[in-house]
Amino acid sequence: MNLKGEPAFVGRHCGSNTYRVTPELVRFYADALDDPSPRYSEIAPSLLFHSECYKVLGEWYLANLFGNLHARQDWELFQPILIGASVRTRSTIVERYAKRGRDYVVNETDLVDAADGRLLVRGRTHQSFLPKRAPDGAGFVVDERTARQKQTPAPFPTATGAELTPLKKVVDARRCWMFSGPGRNYHTDVEEARKLGFPNIVVQGMMSTCFASQLMHDAFGAGWTSGGKMSLKLTNVLWVDENVTARGRVLEEVPEGTCKRIHCQLWIEKDDGTRIAVGDASAVG
Repeated sequence: MNLKGEPAFVGRHCGSNTYRVTPELVRFYADALDDPSPRYSEIAPSLLFHSECYKVLGEWYLANLFGNLHARQDWELFQPILIGASVRTRSTIVERYAKRGRDYVVNETDLVDAADGRLLVRGRTHQSFLPKRAPDGAGFVVDERTARQKQTPAPFPTATGAELTPLKKVVDARRCWMFSGPGRNYHTDVEEARKLGFPNIVVQGMMSTCFASQLMHDAFGAGWTSGGKMSLKLTNVLWVDENVTARGRVLEEVPEGTCKRIHCQLWIEKDDGTRIAVGDASAVG
């Protein structure tokens, strides 16, 4: 029951879909993300359905879209997604809060095997919204100058362990369209971006989490796809045609049953050193 007279209330079911995991779908993802893992002949990328929560915007987004931003993304990986399998999604609002003059809504999306109900992947998306639309002519919510003024609080990383092999990525308009299209929106089209208060195409924040997932998958393989965890704060805007590098460093290793859990600190930075995402991830070793 909606007790607050608005659609985005905690507990609201926001939709469910069923998909077949085809080789074509996997190849499209691998091309869009430049993620050519040889393991994708048998299993799908863990974040293959990275943007499932955004297929039901009307169910959980607040009314004012002007200046809305993806603020944080959490992922938990429980089992590999097998090619040829049928999978089912379920999306639910699990939290709302206010912070630094913005309203936040948290959408939890589960991906399960449609045949036996096994939980495969769980994502939690923290989306932030301005309380009211900025007046016309007030300028951009964020532009290149103001974005550069935001800096990740030091010190980070504090980890002193082994460095993960860095991943360099070029984020051009074609990659934006493959990841966030095919429709026109502020992740694929300049004019749509300007309608929402941004001077250029804003690269979808979920893409950064996919880069981080590839970094961990390359480093830990099955220890990532079965038991991996990640929490990334999206700290700055990535614009189309900017280059980034995903980096990580081992923080510590702790026992977990008969195995160990390898905790890492991750960050993604532009060529000028601006960090667009920072956070933690871990895999089973």
